[in-house]
Amino acid sequence: MTAILGIETSCDETSVAVVDDGRRVRCNLTATQFDLHAKYGGVVPEIASRAHIERLDALVEEALTQATCQPDEIDAIAVTQMPGLIGSLLVGVTAAKTLAWAWDKPLVGVNHIHAHATSAAIDLPHDPWPAVALVVSGGHTSLYLVRDYDDIRLLGATIDDAAGEAFDKVASILKLGFPGGPIVDKRAAQGNPNRVKLPRTMLGEVSLDFSFSGLKTAVLYHVHGPGRTTGGLERLGESDINDICASFSAAVIDVLVEKTLAAARGFGVKTVVVGGGVAANSMLRARLGERCAKDGLALHLTPMKFCTDNGAMIAALGYHLFSRGRRDDLSLSARASIGLA
Repeated sequence: MTAILGIETSCDETSVAVVDDGRRVRCNLTATQFDLHAKYGGVVPEIASRAHIERLDALVEEALTQATCQPDEIDAIAVTQMPGLIGSLLVGVTAAKTLAWAWDKPLVGVNHIHAHATSAAIDLPHDPWPAVALVVSGGHTSLYLVRDYDDIRLLGATIDDAAGEAFDKVASILKLGFPGGPIVDKRAAQGNPNRVKLPRTMLGEVSLDFSFSGLKTAVLYHVHGPGRTTGGLERLGESDINDICASFSAAVIDVLVEKTLAAARGFGVKTVVVGGGVAANSMLRARLGERCAKDGLALHLTPMKFCTDNGAMIAALGYHLFSRGRRDDLSLSARASIGLA
């Protein structure tokens, strides 16, 4: 049995987990920061970094306690190295390097988008690869071809707003609160997805990239009028807002589903996996399930508890990389971006 301590601090969740052999989650603790950022309508990097500093030590201690694990029983430490908010990443990477030095343990840097892409495997008895992985989170919307835990190829990514960002911005337009994804999803369940005609931006027949900026703008102009950014919300009733949420959600999900299935067809893959915060969206889970069943594709959705950024997925991927010989030294650095990942 190989026990990995996983640390995740890429954005606004501070999370620590202990996972055995990449699948048995002994403990997964996450401290969210929604209350700290809500009044700003989005994540404030400086506030996020400070909150990670304040919470991380206690989470590490509590994770070991809940996992009934001593430091000498940990085989390696995995930490989110990239991508994310640089200040937030630095907190986690510095903590992981300090623990690796103090406990004399191996260190493994993890790409947290790759962790989302492989997170559906945590609860599976076997690896689902090869698969097309759809990663949909607050800052990333990407498609990957996953052949193994250390063989992950980017197929397409957002060229502007990610799906999660679009949900947040539409929630802001409608003054529904932050974070927008869960709120819009809840309101969409009560609305008519065919009520408002909104664009589906496909970027050409062969493109696997995504663009949601135009869709967000279309919602803005539907609410306030062409070319306007204010003045229209007061004329909308609750049912109108529900219909806008449903129509917007359907537009996003139609694009996500079509491109995911196109990638599976194009690469001859019979399995689809989905991870990231937006993977918790009820409409996405239902529609992708229907289409995959119709097309004869196996679908593995990341369990809801592992959709948002979390230490368990970092520890799980860290285990697989560690078992394949990955080791990082104390020169490991945080990286805010890795291009289109």
